[in-house]
Amino acid sequence: MERKDFTATINAPREKVWDVLWSDETYPKWTAPFSEGSRAKTDWKEGSKVYFLNAEGEGMVAVIDKRKDPEIMNFKHLGMVDKNGNEDLESEKVKAWAGAMEKYRLEEKNGETRLTVNMDLEDEYKDFFLKTWPKALEKLKELAEDGHPMQNPINISTSINAPIHKVWEVWNAPEHIENWNAASDDWHTTSAKNDLRKGGKISSRMEAKNGSASFDFEGVYNIVKPKEHLAYTLTDGRKVNVTFKANGKTTVVEESFEAESENSREIQQQGWQAILDNFKKYVEQGWG
Repeated sequence: MERKDFTATINAPREKVWDVLWSDETYPKWTAPFSEGSRAKTDWKEGSKVYFLNAEGEGMVAVIDKRKDPEIMNFKHLGMVDKNGNEDLESEKVKAWAGAMEKYRLEEKNGETRLTVNMDLEDEYKDFFLKTWPKALEKLKELAEDGHPMQNPINISTSINAPIHKVWEVWNAPEHIENWNAASDDWHTTSAKNDLRKGGKISSRMEAKNGSASFDFEGVYNIVKPKEHLAYTLTDGRKVNVTFKANGKTTVVEESFEAESENSREIQQQGWQAILDNFKKYVEQGWG
């Protein structure tokens, strides 16, 4: 076996990274690149067994060799487990790698956390882990840096007959935002700014055309992945996520946001969907 380090620098305190690593809610999310629907079955206590399972309930069994919150978590792999819960600790295949270690170390400096995963790799699975660990750590980083998970979000979506590069440009350019960002013809966006980077601000001012009402919309980006994913936090603390997915000659835009308390969820969903529908119409009509 070969021992390999996988590392990530995460803009979050290590207590937060630790919680994302091992909580029942987030563990399946960051480990999905290894196996969609994966989960860990354990009490997470030092000396306890851990069952790393896929969606069918099959997987590996290990023991927590060392735990020191929020700094160290070491696993010693013991064998395999089938979907009926039967453990294989003695077969020749298992003996070839039984005792392999998987060690997590979290070091914090200036508010950032450096996570190092040290893992014994068997030759048969070496290429898989070399390709998959970076994806898993990127997802972990995203979860830890994005603040709290969204609470009971409202979801909307649309499919646009345009390539993803065009959709991305029109979504983010202030001169375009001012043209499509309205839920109905009696409203319009009079100004827009968009500092498209992590920590940058997105803002716009929406006004009724008859001058009877207006409001400002502002958020700070947590995630900016070009042509893929935007996440930002509004001034009232609510989260917004937007994903862009190429699908042949079309692009799917999916938006999730936390509801405010003044209007019903139905009204909020209708309003945000109307803006998204207006965006779709603007792009497909050919803005230039």
